Amino acid sequence: MAEILAVGEAMERALALLEGGDVVAIPTETVYGLAADATNGVAVARIFEAKGRPRFNPLIAHVADLAMAGRIADFDPLSAKLAETFWPGPLTLVLQQRAENGIHPLVTAGLDTIALRMPRGFGGELIARLGRPLAAPSANSSGRISATTAEAVAADLGERIRLVVDGGATPVGLESTIVKIEDGKLWLLRPGGIAAREIEAVAGVKMMRGAAGIQAPGMLASHYAPGAAMRLNVGKIASGEALLAFGRDRAEGWQDAVAVRNLSEAGDLREAATNLFAYMQALDRSGAATIAVEPIPQDGLGEAINDRLARAAAPRDKIASAP
Repeated sequence: MAEILAVGEAMERALALLEGGDVVAIPTETVYGLAADATNGVAVARIFEAKGRPRFNPLIAHVADLAMAGRIADFDPLSAKLAETFWPGPLTLVLQQRAENGIHPLVTAGLDTIALRMPRGFGGELIARLGRPLAAPSANSSGRISATTAEAVAADLGERIRLVVDGGATPVGLESTIVKIEDGKLWLLRPGGIAAREIEAVAGVKMMRGAAGIQAPGMLASHYAPGAAMRLNVGKIASGEALLAFGRDRAEGWQDAVAVRNLSEAGDLREAATNLFAYMQALDRSGAATIAVEPIPQDGLGEAINDRLARAAAPRDKIASAP
């Protein structure tokens, strides 16, 4: 079973494992990540092995600073502006790779672009100490609910990895927002921890949606899925269902739900985002065959929450679609 160490005790152990080509589960501001040296193909392969992740799904490379990012990818002026504004933080930029940047091809799944992010806290410090970028998808079995606590990581991957660094519950609770600038247009590839309107305000342009194919992590149609089926935008609860609620108004028959978790009694979308994965996991453990979900507004972070819910509810045999 994986060892769990608090952030204040884990740095040297984490570095030793990463230097040895192993994987380490680490806290970030978004969700917990399963990290490995992005320049080491054997280490990156261990991420795929631990997660059971399809090889065609690319990974985000995490950097310590803009200098490290600039050695890996070319920044157009708008991407540079977004990085300077939102890094470190929950924004991932998809950029053209630089030649001979040292990133192993497994990280990018054969694409000529790379997804880069600069995390806060322990993750950023770890990368700076290592001196190399870390590939780090969410620390959960592929397609399943992302982990927002060390305990959730250990319950899922504890038999397959050696160390979980415990930084407490992640403050954002959703994966990063992924954007790409192409031909002067700003594309939203995956909504996430920064609302699209915040990025648009800095960029000065509207975000395009509907990008085709798998250009970045989190673009599989079926993703973030619990073991239970999901039923979205419900107005009435069926017998035997668990309920993922939102706000103060309840769906008809909610009193008979097997279990209930309210993402935010106050209808606060940031609170809802923080609670999303943990509450999905709790309801999945209730024994209900289906989790019914009350409607969530689409504005602000609601776009990212609804994206995750739609992927969790998608048929499990679907492979890829636009976000």
